[in-house]
Amino acid sequence: MTELLTNLKVNSDELPKKVLVCGDPVRAEKIASLLEDSKLLAKNREYHSYKGSWQGVELAIVSHGVGSPGAAVCFEELAKGGAKTIIRIGTAGSYQAEIQPGHIVISTAAVRRDGLTSQLVPEGFPAVATRQVVKSLADAANARNQQIHEGITLTLDVFYSGIIEFPHELYKRAGVLAVEMENSALFTIGAIRDVKTGAILAIDGYADADLRNEYNPHTDVVSEAIEQEAFIALDAIIHT
Repeated sequence: MTELLTNLKVNSDELPKKVLVCGDPVRAEKIASLLEDSKLLAKNREYHSYKGSWQGVELAIVSHGVGSPGAAVCFEELAKGGAKTIIRIGTAGSYQAEIQPGHIVISTAAVRRDGLTSQLVPEGFPAVATRQVVKSLADAANARNQQIHEGITLTLDVFYSGIIEFPHELYKRAGVLAVEMENSALFTIGAIRDVKTGAILAIDGYADADLRNEYNPHTDVVSEAIEQEAFIALDAIIHT
């Protein structure tokens, strides 16, 4: 039965089973332009939805905005609409010196330091990407001769820090690769809604930088990484 997804403003019977998501509506439009027979499904708030096909496989591109709460609305409605695989194409700040701006990270799991998931699942519940999706992303990157880093990322609500100091150094020493703002929501919702999930991230800076004064994601190397991760995700999702 057709159902209107309240916030996405998309009818469930129009939604493909495979969905790529990203934060930026402009980026969603750019990725959608790469598809065959691309068309706009709906625009509402930060949620801009498109569909088309890649190598003959139908899929959707949907933007989810910034931060776990708003992104979770998107992920929940995609699951409600029948999505079976969701891959996030995002950006992140590096925790490790060898992972530099312009590099690409595939997240295998997320440290849950967001506020949202603690209201969905018990403390200690892991936020883990689907193994099949992680492998598909890695295989797609290798096929394009794209070097990637693979490992644990951290999801945090705060972008500009306040007077409370977050223990970034602790997570660096623990081997966390990068920090971003939505992966734990995606992986947790995927687990409880039976949706396969994954995430690929372009590194656009360092997590311990003074973001108010030093953050500049608008560089050629970051733009190239965002373009490459989009192609990797497109190649990967058709095999999940």
